[in-house]
Amino acid sequence: MTRERPEGLFVGLCTLDVIQLVDHAPAPNQKLTARRQVVTAGGPATNAAATFAHLGGAARLLTAIGSHPLGHVVAADLNRLGVTVSDLAADSVESPAVSSILVTASSGDRAVVSTNATGYRLAPPEDLDALVAACGIVEFDGHHRELAQAAAHAARAAGRRTVLDGGSWKAGTQHLLPLIDVAVCSDDFHPPGTHTPADTLRFLREHGVVWAAVSRGAQPIMWAGPDGSGTVDVPAVPVADTLGAGDILHGALAHRLAVQGPLTSQGFAEALRGAAAVASQACASFGTRAWMRGR
Repeated sequence: MTRERPEGLFVGLCTLDVIQLVDHAPAPNQKLTARRQVVTAGGPATNAAATFAHLGGAARLLTAIGSHPLGHVVAADLNRLGVTVSDLAADSVESPAVSSILVTASSGDRAVVSTNATGYRLAPPEDLDALVAACGIVEFDGHHRELAQAAAHAARAAGRRTVLDGGSWKAGTQHLLPLIDVAVCSDDFHPPGTHTPADTLRFLREHGVVWAAVSRGAQPIMWAGPDGSGTVDVPAVPVADTLGAGDILHGALAHRLAVQGPLTSQGFAEALRGAAAVASQACASFGTRAWMRGR
């Protein structure tokens, strides 16, 4: 399906991210004063949707936020970013998941603590088929497993391209894989019995994924498809913050794949190359949004 303006549905986690830039991780019982602070909506699917919207696509996020005051902060941020939200926990007064993140100034490395999606068990919405049919591509981050499974089945039935952001292996991921067309996983994604990126690519192929890739930070992205394989170089940049780089990679990749017809090895590699350029740009600034403002 080719569309003038890509339309994407992003299914997964939404958090409130509190991001602190520090000189070093604190020792036990130590207090630190952060250099900078950013408070924003976060989570893999959320950051991917924000990227997709920033690049000119129409992004809808299917997730849980709720009506707690902190949820209003998250919703307002997403509205500002141009992301349409279908909140499946709109009546909940519980706090959304909060991610506490420390970014080390000298290296850009991050440490993250979050409850992720453990606070909600989401049932698919009644209009799920319509939401899927209205988009050109559906991306999953592996959170909210039952919702993801239902949306993936709907996408397969409607002939919509599906993309998995494999940040880490989660219980139930094996049931989602046969419904995934494209999987791009981090180097921390270790399916059972795998130890190397090559193992992961082989596992994905054996479980029904046609196009797959493994991102490895600044190292080249490894990819494989039905008629070839290869690597894609990641542009070198002065790294300020690696937080959300993989999420941004996926949002940029989804934006490119949403307007492509049948994938070829050349087309997949070019899409990965373009997405890697966007993700690298994001790593050159602190937080997950500053790159959108050109700084």
